[in-house]
Amino acid sequence: MREFRSLDALVRARLQKWPQRPPGLAQRLHGLDKWLRGRPDVKSGTCNPFLKFPGSDRLRTLPDGLWLNFGGTPVEPYVDIFAIEACGSLQNLLDKRSRFAPSTQSLLAVCPIPWLLASVSEADETPRWQAIGLWRREPTIPLVLPVRDLRVLYGLKTRHYQGFAASQIPHPHEYFVPMDALTDEHGAENPALRAIVGRASAAVNFFDQPVAGGQAEGAISG
Repeated sequence: MREFRSLDALVRARLQKWPQRPPGLAQRLHGLDKWLRGRPDVKSGTCNPFLKFPGSDRLRTLPDGLWLNFGGTPVEPYVDIFAIEACGSLQNLLDKRSRFAPSTQSLLAVCPIPWLLASVSEADETPRWQAIGLWRREPTIPLVLPVRDLRVLYGLKTRHYQGFAASQIPHPHEYFVPMDALTDEHGAENPALRAIVGRASAAVNFFDQPVAGGQAEGAISG
C-alpha cells in the first residue's frame, strides 16, 4: 500500500480519481454546463487554476480540490466553483473558512495557459480551452473569470466533525463531511457523499430550472 507524507497528500491522491463533474451533481437541464476538474491534476508540473482577489499577485487560494463550471456568454463569462478543503485541525478549518467567507470583494478564478492547453483527461484528448467553448482560437493569455457561485466541502477529522456538527451552523455555501469520506479510495462512489455533493448547487433552491434566455453567440477570439 502506498504511503503518503501528509493528510493533504492522501486527500489529493483520492481526489485525482474523481471525475470531471463533482460526483453526485446532477446535469444542468438548461444553459451551459461545462465542469472541469482544476485541482488536483494527474499531470504533475501542470499549472493548475487558483483563486484570488482582484489586484493581488501574491496571495492565492489553492484548494485541495477545485472544480469549475464555465458559463455565461463570450461577452460576459463567469465560473461557478466547487472546492474541497481537508482540515487537519480546527485552526486549519478557521483559516480555510475565512478564505471563502461572504465578502463584498470579488473573487476571481485564474486558469493558466498550460492548464488550458492541456487535454481534459487521459481518456479525453480535447484541449481544455476547446471543451470550455469560449474561444475561436487557441488562447494566448490566462483566463481570469469572476466567480458567480461557490460551494465548499470541508473534510474534518472525526472528533472535530462530531463537535462541529453538534454545535455549529454552516454558512449556506458550506458542507461538511468526516475526513474518512475523502480518504476513502472509492469515495466518489459513496452514496452519502454523492448525496451531499448533489446538494452543493444553486439549482436545489428552485422548484425547477427555467430555460436560460439571451445566450449570445460567438466566442473569444483569443
